[in-house]
Amino acid sequence: MSTEVAAESTRRRLSKRQAETVRRLADAAVEELRQVGYAGLTVRNVAARGGVAPATAYTYFSSKNHLITEVFWRRLRELPDVVPDGAPVAECVVRALRGIGSLVEGEPELAAACTAAMLGEDPDVEHLRARIGLEWHRRLGAALGSDADPVVLRALEFALGGALLHAGLGYSSYERTVKDLESAARLIVR
Repeated sequence: MSTEVAAESTRRRLSKRQAETVRRLADAAVEELRQVGYAGLTVRNVAARGGVAPATAYTYFSSKNHLITEVFWRRLRELPDVVPDGAPVAECVVRALRGIGSLVEGEPELAAACTAAMLGEDPDVEHLRARIGLEWHRRLGAALGSDADPVVLRALEFALGGALLHAGLGYSSYERTVKDLESAARLIVR
């Protein structure tokens, strides 16, 4: 996927008012996940929690998977960048991974929902999945520095995706998975 497509809005460009509606829906989705989990979440219930008509919610989100993936994407974009600061490369990479890990570590309901949602076939989810992958690539590449070995970068991307899937399937806690991912990153970057 080209970076131009990845930078586009998933469904359309938003006015300030529309962006506020989407933010309210995203916040309501996180609250709804905390209360009822992935299985109980519906776009209709999220709309009610966010004070938005269901038809309006569906204007922005084609499905609950789209909504949940959008929440993850928005949180990922809000993370501060890791800037190489003279620290060893492995430490910069671990900081980048910790940032991404922080998105899931403290909110297991959201993290588990993201695992299920991001595996969906909805075209809007596919679009966001590509954007998320490009953002992981950008963040890890920046942490590795300008002379990064593409094979090392790809191995880190595989480790990240695999670790999140591993935890999302319930094989390990997110906290333990983030720690294991940091150890794997140190091995990969050596």
